[in-house]
Amino acid sequence: MSSPEGSLNEHLSGKTSMFGLKVWVVIGISVGAFMLCILFMLVIYLNTRNQRKLRNSSFKLPISQIPTISREIKEVKAEHFSTNDFVAHEGILLAIQEKSSEKVLDKGNAHVGVGGSHSESFRVADKEFGFQSGDEMNSGALALNRPSYSHPIEGPSPFTGLPEFSQLGWGHWFTLRDLEIATNRFSKENVIGEGGYGIVYHGHLINGTPVAIKKLLNNLGQAEKEFRVEVDAIGHVRHKNLVRLLGYCIEGTQRMLVYEYVNNGNLEQWLHGAMGGTLTWAARIKVLIGTAKALAYLHEAIEPKVVHRDIKSSNILIDDDFNAKVSDFGLAKLLGAGKSHITTRVMGTFGYVAPEYANTGLLNEKSDIYSFGVLLLEAITGRDPVDYGRPTPEVNLVDWLKMMIGSRRAEDVVDPNLETRPTTRALKRALLTALRCLDPDSGKRPRMSKVVSMLETDDDPIERENRRRRKNQSGSKEIDFHRES
Repeated sequence: MSSPEGSLNEHLSGKTSMFGLKVWVVIGISVGAFMLCILFMLVIYLNTRNQRKLRNSSFKLPISQIPTISREIKEVKAEHFSTNDFVAHEGILLAIQEKSSEKVLDKGNAHVGVGGSHSESFRVADKEFGFQSGDEMNSGALALNRPSYSHPIEGPSPFTGLPEFSQLGWGHWFTLRDLEIATNRFSKENVIGEGGYGIVYHGHLINGTPVAIKKLLNNLGQAEKEFRVEVDAIGHVRHKNLVRLLGYCIEGTQRMLVYEYVNNGNLEQWLHGAMGGTLTWAARIKVLIGTAKALAYLHEAIEPKVVHRDIKSSNILIDDDFNAKVSDFGLAKLLGAGKSHITTRVMGTFGYVAPEYANTGLLNEKSDIYSFGVLLLEAITGRDPVDYGRPTPEVNLVDWLKMMIGSRRAEDVVDPNLETRPTTRALKRALLTALRCLDPDSGKRPRMSKVVSMLETDDDPIERENRRRRKNQSGSKEIDFHRES
């Protein structure tokens, strides 16, 4: 009688119908296959779980991995000016003069925050401005009455509907994926501006908010440098006449800045014909007052003060209500308390740069004031600051204007494209303000808060100013105007 163990061995050693393999071999193969299946399913499960975790965490860095730059940004604390200094008069006389009866603006014609706009005429009457002439308030004017507010009104938050965990203390942190979706993978069709430091795209966040995204070119670390400069300068400041920095993106070597989208072109386009219409005198003054208020805020209301260093017409964006929005802080410098100036490499745009800064590299807020004076002349005359297509005496705008005033032809400098000329009083006020900003002695240039007052006041300070100049400066040239009839 055979033992059970021997019987089992005989059974396991017996051949099967599967390729003649022995029973124990078939059992071993089956067990191995089963274990492989279990292992394969486990790998699939773990892989799926890891991918899900990666997707959920792609919007948030661990605390230890938050880029160190967020700890290097200096917080700029805002003080307060009186509301009279910084709140634009909502009832300003405003108009756009049509060049045709149709809307000819191209929504694709854009700078950092640029698009189309209504080109039909509309006007807002304001008693505080003494610019009206007999034909200014014609039957085609539309009066818009708006309530007056002591503080700028904040619109709906552009962050509504976005993940809260992507908000850091000094801005909203966007992932690269967020901005790829917003710009259709940075499509060429979304490009609205290009410069030496990067490309600007128009896009929409997932909540529908329109934005302008500046993608900085990483040329020898320039992207990192400009990123720090812009966030340093305006990361914490808020003013209705400054383009708002909404947030940023830091991933690998990518550095991007996300701004509010301003969709009505820039001052350069409006002054030189790219927008298909001509700004009226009052609209120009409104834009310039807004620009002056923004600079007064940067120079006088925050610490450290911010010197923009590139004030020019293409950097003054314009919204649908013709409010100025100062943009592009890539060249800005911070001037700490107790510092009268800093020494830096000369940067800026030819024709707008203050002579003392160009000659010495010494920079302070007076350089911005000079640039604003050039900007004001550009708006008055409709001419470029430097135009080599003109006769030699007229190439430089500032020199030409001084020549015109010296030859008692000040009223001939007004932009010929203006359908309704400014009153003599308004022109005198604007020219005097510009000349004071352009004073060769930087110490005699007025503060920007004073410039705001000079442009806004309905008094006629010109005679007082002329008396002061006659008393303090012998031999100074005076502006000769015919008195208003």
